[in-house]
Parts: sequence; C-alpha cells; structure tokens
Amino acid sequence: MSTTMDAPSVAMTESSSGQETWNVRDYRPDHLEGVVRVWREWTSDQRNPVYTLAETVSACDDGLGVVVTDGGRVIGAAVARVDGDRAWILLFAQDPAVRDQGLGSALLTGLEARLATRNVFRLSALLPQSENRLKAFRNSDYTGEIPLWYFDRQVPVHRSSLEPLTSLGGALLPRDLWKRLAGMADEKALIESRLIDPLAHADLAEEYGVHPPRAVVLFGPPGTGKTSFARAIASRLGWPFVELHPSRLASDAAGLAGALRARFLDIAELEHAVVFIDEVDEVAARRDAARPTQSHSVTNELLKSIPAFREREGRLLICATNFIRHLDDALLRHGRFDYVIPIGLPDLEARKAMWRRYLPKGAAHIDVDTLAQSSERFSPADIEFAARKAAQRAFDAAMQCDDSTGRRVTPQTAAYVDAIRHTRPTVSETTLTEFQADIRSYARI
Repeated sequence: MSTTMDAPSVAMTESSSGQETWNVRDYRPDHLEGVVRVWREWTSDQRNPVYTLAETVSACDDGLGVVVTDGGRVIGAAVARVDGDRAWILLFAQDPAVRDQGLGSALLTGLEARLATRNVFRLSALLPQSENRLKAFRNSDYTGEIPLWYFDRQVPVHRSSLEPLTSLGGALLPRDLWKRLAGMADEKALIESRLIDPLAHADLAEEYGVHPPRAVVLFGPPGTGKTSFARAIASRLGWPFVELHPSRLASDAAGLAGALRARFLDIAELEHAVVFIDEVDEVAARRDAARPTQSHSVTNELLKSIPAFREREGRLLICATNFIRHLDDALLRHGRFDYVIPIGLPDLEARKAMWRRYLPKGAAHIDVDTLAQSSERFSPADIEFAARKAAQRAFDAAMQCDDSTGRRVTPQTAAYVDAIRHTRPTVSETTLTEFQADIRSYARI
C-alpha cells in the first residue's frame, strides 16, 4: 500500500472517547518500552514479521516514529524508514482495546507530519497477507497495489568478516551447487540429515537434543567427489567457503605449523564459514613415536586447533582424505570429529544421473542405461572425462563434415561406449577392496 504525501499535517493530535483521551506525539527514548510491547502484540500472530524489532528500534532512534499515549502509556505506534524520497512503514500497531476509534488514521497523519521534514514524497507499507487491520490505510487514502510476494534472506557475510575472508582466499559460492550435485542420493541424504539440517535449523535441533556438528571427515577413493560435496555443503548453508591448501601453507615463512595456526586464528574472526582441508593426511599423517619428524609439530598443531575451532557456533570444518588409514589415530578419536563419512563410487542410479548431466541437449536418442552399466567402477571424475572425450570426438567429426550437405554429425551411444572403453578407471579393484575395509574400521555416521 502507498500514498503520495501532500502538505505537512500537524505533529500532534488529540481525541477523546468517553472519559479517555489519547495524544499522538513524536517518539522519545522513554517511549521505547511501550513501542516494544505494541510491536510484540502486533507481530504475535505473524510467524515471520516483515521487519524486525531491531530495524524498528533503529528507525525510532533516527527520529522516524510517532506514538499514541493515553495517560502516559503507549497504546499505539507508527515507525518508518526513509529510502530516498520514499519512506517505508516498519511498524503500525495499536492496542486492540482502542481499535476503530480513529487512532490508526491519526497515527498515519502524525507520521506523515514527522516525515515531511525529510523530503519524503511517498509513504509505503509492506504488510503480510494475513494482515486484516487495513481500515486506517483505506481511510487515509492509501491505495492497495497488486498482491506481492515478500522474499527475505539473511546475508551470511557481515562487513566485519569481509577483510579476513578475503585474506583467507574464501568466497561465497553459487547457491545451486547442492542441486547440481548429480546422483549420489544416499550420500546426499546422509549429509543433509547429519550436517546440513542441524546447522541450518539449530534451534529445532537443540529442542530435540541434537548437537550441530563442528567438524567431519570425508574419506574415499580419489575422484569420488569429496571436494564437490564440501563446496555443495557450503553452498546449501549459504556460508563462506574457505579452503586451506597444505601445499601452499608449507611455503609460508612461518612454516607449515605456524601457517596453520595463523589461518585458524584468522578463521576465528568469521561469523560463519565452511573450512575445507583436502588431503588432510599431508598435515596429520600417522606419527611414529620411535622416529619423531618435523611433521609431528604440524599434526600437533592441527590437534590443538580443532578443539578451539569447535567452541564457536556457525562454523564447520570438513577434512577430506583418500587414505584414512594414514591419518594419525589421535585425530580420529571421539571429540574431534563428529562424523567420519565414506564417499564411495557412484552406484548405477547415480551414474545415470551423472551421464544425463554431461550429455548434450537433444541427446534423448543416447541410451543412458547402457552408459551407466558400461561405466561400472567409474568415479564421477572418470564419467566426466569419458563424456568430454566422446563430445570432443563428435565435435571434431562435425567440423570435418561437408557443410554443403547440411547434415550434422550427432554423437551416438556407441561413441560414448567407445570413450568409456578407452578410459581407465581411477579406482583399482585393490583400492576398492581397501575402501570397503576402511568403512568397517573407520566410518562413524
């Protein structure tokens, strides 16, 4: 609803009903308690108020509010926020006992007078569809616009976090990475249940006694998508993604242990973050008590950093490794990592989904079932490689065809099967057997 403001109205009005008299006044700090009370009454039947109490109080502090008082008690309030030559009404509320007595119209009039000195030419209100207290707006010549949907999302990176996030090389990832993660339905369901849901709905999790995770390990053969899962988790949560590269940390002047310590101190300044360490076995390999090495100090530093990291909410550490049996035993003890999750090779249905993702548009003639069956023991990376190989061959053939015929060479099922045949799986039978044994020995879900 909106109205175009005319000449300024009086800043204070009075009315009487029986023995009661109320006054419209400019907001003063001593009205705060009453404004908070009417805000709570006004929003009690709204699951998600359009504007927060903090926004409303901030606008009051800027002198953009009026209240109705009766015997010194606040029984109504109207608060706005100025945006250019337009003001948005954040709060328009009154005590239920004094409705339908002209108080609402008087509030709007008083607010218009208050805003006239701010060069505001248009006054608008965005109200939930459930709102039925609209009489005052209609009586004050506000016009109802077409129905609108209101969408809201909290920005995950506060201004105070931008500098440390940039220095860490972190970034906000596209919001659709989870949806684009083809196949792997079982792994996605497990990760959503154990990690994403408790973190995204922390209050509900606490109600049921579920503790949101702080640190997890993803393990599995090379190329199975552990990094993709870590990025997709950050995308789904809407949290910044920070990857710590052991090889880069090793080149730091402070040494690997010192660089690791410094990075975790920087991460402590972030409000939210998904921190990812790939090939964590490079910094936390199994220690040999009989032969101490320089890597011991690095492992010790990580062991000290994880408990400190776990003390704060809103952050998740994800470590990934191809060789979980190479990790130091102390790292995998209960209390450091909430879950140790295996990420294996895609099953038949997952391979179908992955092939569909990489096939070109208009490739309905290609037999996806045959491709999925022919690519058993292929990792996601293997499937992508084979698909790109077949696509490149079809493209090369199209470039060499006689353009005068007007014919277009299209990739066929046989071409993809041939590409599969000439792609060696990353994961050997031996590695797969070891992975199955590691699931029995290390998985904690």
